[in-house]
Amino acid sequence: MLNTPVPVLEVGGTHVTAALVDQAARELMGEAVREPLPAQGSAGEILGGIAAAAARIEAPPGACWGVAMPGPFDYEAGIGLFKGVGKFESLYGVDVGAELKRRLHPAPATLRFLNDADAFGIGEAVAGAAVGHARSVCITLGSGVGSAFLDQGQPVNDGPLVPPDGSVHLLSYGGRPLEETVSRRGIRAAYARAALDDPDVVPDVRAIAELARAGDRHAWAVLDHAFRALGAVLAPWLARFEATALVVGGSIAASWDLIEGPLRAGVDAVPHTGLGGKMVFRTAEHPCDAPLLGAAWWAARPQPATAGGR
Repeated sequence: MLNTPVPVLEVGGTHVTAALVDQAARELMGEAVREPLPAQGSAGEILGGIAAAAARIEAPPGACWGVAMPGPFDYEAGIGLFKGVGKFESLYGVDVGAELKRRLHPAPATLRFLNDADAFGIGEAVAGAAVGHARSVCITLGSGVGSAFLDQGQPVNDGPLVPPDGSVHLLSYGGRPLEETVSRRGIRAAYARAALDDPDVVPDVRAIAELARAGDRHAWAVLDHAFRALGAVLAPWLARFEATALVVGGSIAASWDLIEGPLRAGVDAVPHTGLGGKMVFRTAEHPCDAPLLGAAWWAARPQPATAGGR
């Protein structure tokens, strides 16, 4: 019911966030709580950390929880598939849904899992920068490139209109994986090659952005190249999906003043897309809360038996 608070969890690589969401108002009820999470820990330690965060919010008994999780994960079955990704590998093959049901108090009626990038996109589609757009693409820029292709707020993860699995990070630029150009590690590596005598001491992206604003031509060129590349890779898919809004979140989006121009230029440089002036480029309105709002929407919506996030 819309008037019932929806408890949600967002599981990240180093932390877990828990909150109650007012679905009618599309906003958090009180403050979200955040707990550290040992991504390299045992299954018990990780699940215990998630449960510890959940215990700090007053979830109603028998609630349906929304849980935003990174992949790889079987979102319909609630089973971890983490292998070879450097985090949560102790959860491989673990029925996370059953384990959390056992640990959460009061006991939930059910848990509905969805991909963390999809949760972010849904949050912006129902309560943020993509409101009013029937079709939107929401991406997150940080350690990698997360993506969500939204049709009326519903993530589209397969079919000819979206990249494989709806995942932009699986695409390439210049014959290399996109994330070698557009990601924290890609941008830092490019700056090290261009400007540094000591490649072992590389500033983070925020510092590179400050250098660009201060007139460092190497910093400016690296960022300009990265976001033009992102625009060029996205353009054909934006056109195919018939999106009218591109929303950018994630830690790197804090440098929106350095992203928007090159990103637009990269999109506009791709011929025959028909995008013209139809696209709206926006930074996220809820950079921190969007995944929580999206997880609540996912938990509260009527859901067919086969529904599940990526």
